[in-house]
Order: sequence, then structure tokens, then C-alpha cells
Amino acid sequence: MTLTPLRIAAVSAFVLMAALGASAASAQSSAGLTLTPAPAKAVRAEGVFKLSAATRIHVAKGDVEAKGVATQLADLIQRSRGFRPIVVEGAPAAADAIVLTREGPAGEAYKLDIAPGGVTIAAAKRAGLFYGAMSLWQLATPDEAKGPVAVPAAAIEDAPRFAWRGLMVDSARHVQSIDTLKSVLDAMAAHKLNTFHWHLVDDQGWRLEIKKYPKLTEVGAWRLDPGAARKGPKYGGFYTQDQVRDLVAYAAARNITIVPEIETPGHALAPIVAYPELGAAPPDASKMGDWGVFPWLYNTDDATFAFLDDVLNEVMDLFPSTFIHVGGDEAIKDQWEASPKIQAKIKELGLKDEHELQSWFIQRVGRSLDKRGRRLIGWDEILEGGLAPNASVMSWRGIDGAIAAAKQGHDTVLSPQPMLYLDNGQSKSPDEPTGRLRTATLKDVYGFDPAPAQLSPAEREHILGVQANVWTEHMQTDRRMTLMAFPRAVALAERGWTPEGGVNWDDFARRLPAEMARLKILGVAANTVPFEPQPALSEGEGGKTKLTLSTGLGIGEVRYTTDGKAPTAASPVYAGDLDLPTGTVVKARAFVDGQTLGRERAVTIDPAALLTRTSGQLKGCTDKVTLRMIDDAPAAFDKRAMFTVDILNPCWIWQGVELSKGAVLTARVGQLPFNFEVGQDRDKIPLRAPATPEGELEVRLVQSGGCNGERIAAIPLGKAAKNPQVSTITGHLPARPGKVDLCLGFTARSVDPYWVIDRVTLKPAP
Repeated sequence: MTLTPLRIAAVSAFVLMAALGASAASAQSSAGLTLTPAPAKAVRAEGVFKLSAATRIHVAKGDVEAKGVATQLADLIQRSRGFRPIVVEGAPAAADAIVLTREGPAGEAYKLDIAPGGVTIAAAKRAGLFYGAMSLWQLATPDEAKGPVAVPAAAIEDAPRFAWRGLMVDSARHVQSIDTLKSVLDAMAAHKLNTFHWHLVDDQGWRLEIKKYPKLTEVGAWRLDPGAARKGPKYGGFYTQDQVRDLVAYAAARNITIVPEIETPGHALAPIVAYPELGAAPPDASKMGDWGVFPWLYNTDDATFAFLDDVLNEVMDLFPSTFIHVGGDEAIKDQWEASPKIQAKIKELGLKDEHELQSWFIQRVGRSLDKRGRRLIGWDEILEGGLAPNASVMSWRGIDGAIAAAKQGHDTVLSPQPMLYLDNGQSKSPDEPTGRLRTATLKDVYGFDPAPAQLSPAEREHILGVQANVWTEHMQTDRRMTLMAFPRAVALAERGWTPEGGVNWDDFARRLPAEMARLKILGVAANTVPFEPQPALSEGEGGKTKLTLSTGLGIGEVRYTTDGKAPTAASPVYAGDLDLPTGTVVKARAFVDGQTLGRERAVTIDPAALLTRTSGQLKGCTDKVTLRMIDDAPAAFDKRAMFTVDILNPCWIWQGVELSKGAVLTARVGQLPFNFEVGQDRDKIPLRAPATPEGELEVRLVQSGGCNGERIAAIPLGKAAKNPQVSTITGHLPARPGKVDLCLGFTARSVDPYWVIDRVTLKPAP
């Protein structure tokens, strides 16, 4: 077995963790430190170290690396506390100093001793010094306050559990600014994540400048989005090689390796649009604005491999990472099956089928990496048909790929969906950002153990680490991307770093207020919705309205006021439903140990609110592929309506509707392009024939749990069909005895465009 630098790091970490003792990590919980990831061993001591503008940071004379780390620490203290300690070369002349010394453990491990008279960060390598500095910065940043701070005295010995602690950002579907990516790297580094997997190529765009093939960015980096946005300019962009070099250096200074991904043989529509001769079939550029799994694959001509060799050589010139990611996932073989030339190639090579051809394809690409001392890593489909001896597997379809790879002697990174796919929602709240409605909560991420029990101790040595992925199909803005990434990436960081015996959800939850403050200081927008009181109104007693407050994760306690003042740690604790008179304004907020967590929520008690439901509050008729998306109309992103819909069955249910006197239904509706590559599932989407040219919003009674009951109304869409933005339509519902469940759906001749609900209001009929 070849020991690469990453494998050496993994083995070294394993040995050091064993030496420290997994159970020692639990000492951090009782120590009361707000340090994340929880260290391998931490013992709280008496007293505090007073950090102020008078503090000096000392490094050995001539130690350039240590001086660089000291400067980074000083810069971060300036950023969070508002003052900057002075970095000094040479031994400290007095006490009350921070000293960086090389007399410490190797690799990423470090020792941090904090005493009232001074601080010592000890590590043999720059990486260890850096992580010791990050831990000190965290302890000096327990909140957003400025000025001097008392850092709790403690003795910490620390090392990572896994060598690969990663976060992937998809820049192919939507492009992020370099500044945003640097903020993400800052947040990763502060929490000891060390691998940034950069998804640069997909069907929707090629984002990396390749000098030898300029059309990749001149043509392949731009698309015309479907629907209302089609009237606007093309969407896209790319990163120049100078920008990439700058970002690689920025990451390296923070002990982060950037691993680029160049997809093969599938997810290749963008490069094939740029150079059609690369494809197994002619490309359709109009599909670059679609989402889903596409059929376009590279062909197997020698010229195509020459192209890939050229591209990968420029990639390797830019990225010094040991690993280069080549994708290998979701390669639909239809075009290969239909191509006589490809079939002849399979026969010529003596292969059994297209799966073995993909294996041959990936292995041939891998030889280009081998020549330059790099290693191939790909998604777990590369296991199909056989795998090159030096290849590694990133397991995304659950953990089976990782188990299979490790048992075959291949290194692996665990990155399974849905829990580590951060395009999934973080709670059931309708206030969540756009994305998939399958929920992967902060607690779900924290609960994932990257070491499957199905593996023996020897097989577990092939686990390089763990990674979460931020796929950006429905994250049109940089802010939405970071909202989906954080704070879940912080939970991932703890699972990748902290020994198994030190994992403690309750203690992690206790540290969250400090973590959210640090993310804000680092300039990263993090999602606070799962921590915030979510209001639900229902009928109360005596003409009052019942208010229920809940938090998605149940962390801490909810405190509230009804006098218009902001809730504080001294406000009443919410202990159950509140029956309140109309007009009452309730302000509520979550608190953990007296510190706020998430934003304040204000609710005005209004019985009329009981008569309105957003699409996110309505129940979906099915849950096949449910998404939360924004309106496609060309307005500012933050002003567009948000729709929740199962794209394979656009249908909603309002349960428990009072229709004894009939009602007037008012609906805000919009239309979206059906830009989803779902194959034959598109033909299975239920359509009811319209009675008018533009179609109708149909209201039926739910029968036996389905939407085949009596149709009680069909409200014509009329002029709304010509409005690319949200329209309002109104109709009357007849009286029905008792409470009923209503099913809302649209009639249409085609799914493109398909109609969606923003919100529905029911008022008693006059």
C-alpha cells in the first residue's frame, strides 16, 4: 500500500488519537469551553488570560511560517475584538504574551496551554500551529463584543480524527464571487476543515479558463435560462487562471487544499456545446438551463482523450492537490448504446458492456494523472466495471460505495446523500431558503458517523475522511449558498475532527451561540431559521386565537413578550400554547444559557391569518421531488415569490377547511418553466384537460387520501397566463357540511410551463 501525504496524515492522526485516548475528549464538555470542533483533550484550569491591545505574539527569529500564523491570528483578533496584538520575533521579554513554538506534536496536531501569565501554542508543523491559533482565536471570540477579553485558562492537546475534512461548493450551476469563496474558506479554516472540493464543470457551465481551448469559457460558460428569464441576457461566468492561483494560495495559507473536479464522461453538455466533436451525439445548447441528469457523454475518440489530457495538464498546473476529481457519476449510457462507433469500440477492446467502457474511460483518464504523480478520485459509480489500483472513491449514494471501496483496498471519502447533501432543507419551516424539501437538519449532519460499523479496523484505515456537498441548482445567489452551507458545515467539522468518544450533541448545541457569532464576524451568512420560534395559529377558546411556538431543533428555550418589548433572558419561558386576543403582538426568541440564538420573531395575533396558507404551509399531495423555488420572473431575487411544489405532481392539500357557508377563494399563482431532465417521469405527471384555453385552478374534495373526489370549483386562469410574474385569481366555493380537506391543482395541456401556488386565502362567502 502506497503511503501518500494524505494517508500518512490519516495514519498519524489515528495513532495520536489513540495515544490521547478517545474518552479524554469528553473532558471538554465539563470544561465549559466554547471551542468547535471539540478538542481531543481539554482540561480547564483556574483563572483567565487577559487578551488586549498590549498583548504581544512572539515567534522564533527567522521562522517565516510561524510568523505568518502569528500575523493571521493578530488579523483575526483585530477583526473580531477590534484591536491588533503586535507580532514580535524573538523570545518574549515579559509575561502576558502568546508564544508560538515548534516543540510540539507533528502534522495537524497541536498543544495549547493558556494560563493567566501567558499562552503557548506548540506544534512541529505549520498546520498544527495554525490550528492552535484558530482554537485560541475561537476562545477569544465567544460573542460579537469588542475590546479586551478574558480567555479561559486551559490545557489542550488536539489532533484530527480524519485527514480529509471537506466541503464541496458547486460553481458550475451558479457562479459565486471570489470574495464569497474566500469567506467560505475563512469559515472552513476557523473550524479546521482542510479540503475544498470545487465543482467547476457540469452540463450547465464550464467555469475554468483553459488557455488551449478558449471556447470552453467563451461558449461553454454561458447559458440562456428558460422561462421568463429567457428575455434577459445569458447567464454565466468563469474563473480566470490568475483568479484560481490567487484562491489556491489563499486556501493554502489557511491549511486548505483545493481539489478541482472536471467531470467525465458524463455531465459534459457544456464542453460538448463548445466543441461538438467531443460528444457521442450532437449537443443541444438550449438544455444548458435545465436541471437533472443529462444524456450527453464524451465519445471515446483518441482526439477526445487528447483534449482531456490537455485540460487536465492545465488543471494540474493550477492546482497542486494530490487528488484530482474526475466525476464519473450519473453517466446515462443511451448515446453510447445508440452509437455504432462506440459499440465497435466496446467490441475492439473486448469489453462486456457500457459500464466496463466507462471503467476503461476513467482508467485512461487516470493515467494522465498518474504520470504527474497525482491521484484520481471520483464518485462511487467509478466502482462499476472495475477500478484502477490507485483510484479513490467518494461515496455519495449512501455509504455502500465507501464500504465496497474499503473492502477492495481503495481509499474512500464518505459524502452520502441525503444527510451530507446541503441542498436539502434544514427544517420544515416555510422560511427556509430555496432547495430540496428533503430535510437534513443540523442534528442529522452531526449524527453522521464517518466510520461505518460494517468495516473491520484494517478496512477503516482506508477511510480518508468525510465531506458535505453544496449543490447549487436552486441557490441563485451567493448568500443562499452560504445559508445552506452553514452552520451545518460546522457540525461536519466536528464529526471530521473530534474523536468518536468526544461527540456530544447537547454540548455542541450549547456552543452554537458562539459559533453563530463567529460566522457573522467572518462574513458568512448562516441559516438561523431552525433555531428561531416558528409560529402556528389555530382557533382558541372564547374568541381568542391559539399561538403555538416551536423550534425545529428544540435547542435552548424560547422566551417571549406581549408588551412590545424585545425578549431577554429574563422574559417568560414559553411552556405551551397561548390563547391571546386579537391585536396582541408576541415577540419571541430562542436562548441558550442566557445567550440569544437566531433572530427575534414577531407575530401579530390576527384571526384572518387562519384563513391564509402559503404553498410551504399546505401539504403536498405527494412527495416525489419536492422543491422550494423562486419565481422565474425577471425581478430582484430577494423580491421574487417562493413556491413549494412536487415537480412530478404539482398539487396541494388544505386540511380541515370550514365550508358550511361556502367561501371565496383568492389565490396568488405563478408559472415556471419545466426545465427538469426527469426522463420518462415527465410523461407520468398527471394532467387534467382544461375547459378554457388558459386552464383553471381546480378545487376538489380529498377522497380516500387522494385528489379524485368531487370537483367543487374550477377558477379560470384567464389573463394570468400572459403575466410572467405572480397573478391573483378569485373564485367561489360552494357550501359543504362540516370540515373538509381541499385538493388544489391546475388543469393544463402540457407541463411546460407548469403552474404553482404562492398562497391561498379563504374567506367566508358573503
